[in-house]
Amino acid sequence: MHEFEIFPLPLSAVMKYKMKTMPYRLRKALWVLTAVLTLCSAAVVSACGKNDAPQRGKVAEIVSRDTLFVGTTGDYRPLSFLEPATGEYWGFGIEVAKAMADELGVEIAFVKTSWPTLTADVLAQPQRFDIAIGGITITDARREIMLMSDGYLANGKTILCRAAESSRYTQLADIDKPEVRVMVNPGGLNEKFANENLTNATIIVWPNNEEIPARIAEGDADVMITEITEAPYYVQTDTRLAAPLLDQPFTHGEIGVLMQQGQDDLMRVVNSVIRRMKSDGSLRRLHQKYGLLYAY
Repeated sequence: MHEFEIFPLPLSAVMKYKMKTMPYRLRKALWVLTAVLTLCSAAVVSACGKNDAPQRGKVAEIVSRDTLFVGTTGDYRPLSFLEPATGEYWGFGIEVAKAMADELGVEIAFVKTSWPTLTADVLAQPQRFDIAIGGITITDARREIMLMSDGYLANGKTILCRAAESSRYTQLADIDKPEVRVMVNPGGLNEKFANENLTNATIIVWPNNEEIPARIAEGDADVMITEITEAPYYVQTDTRLAAPLLDQPFTHGEIGVLMQQGQDDLMRVVNSVIRRMKSDGSLRRLHQKYGLLYAY
């Protein structure tokens, strides 16, 4: 017959003595009961931990399905680009979105949207995605009908032109002339800026934003209205292009995350991630990785 000397819960010396003097069968029964109670206690603690997760709201919905759906245009290097050869998204905004999915402890799935349909896609019912990310400028107009996060990237309007003609453009007035062909993508703030500020220039709307820099380089237009976030990438990757007014943007703003109203719990998570990335240095490192100006 074996003696049970190991007890799953801490026991006083008196208790240990009393148990040793008990009949074997009684001691064995007490030992089994104590082990069962220990396991039950662990199960209760585990269950309580799961109950700490939100039981309702947008965050609970995302956690329940185990996927964060992210709308993005995929045409805005280096913020959001869909690589045709692989079908994979990459870019600054894509990495920020992945940090948010990691915070929620879920997978991430990207949903294609476009600049002309962005607002309609965000407001769609049923929802097409939970958040939209990329080169989305924070504006009062968007905040009136949707939620926008804190800014995580400084932004401003500037131009791309052919390097051989960079000295031709020193101010906005140099662009606003009938002989200057200005190309913009449809539906976004670039087109809006051109229509409001370039009343004399010839404005050409090109359907695909990512193709416009090449159109400028090849002479199909003279100037592209773009952002200080986008212009440096094309200057670095195509020596035919220049951004002569990069340090003198026409506007000043920030880029943020866009989502439907009524998702305040999700917005708190998004803003928490942005604040953490600012404080721990990871946002600055991400700026450096993509050659972007850090303004925080």
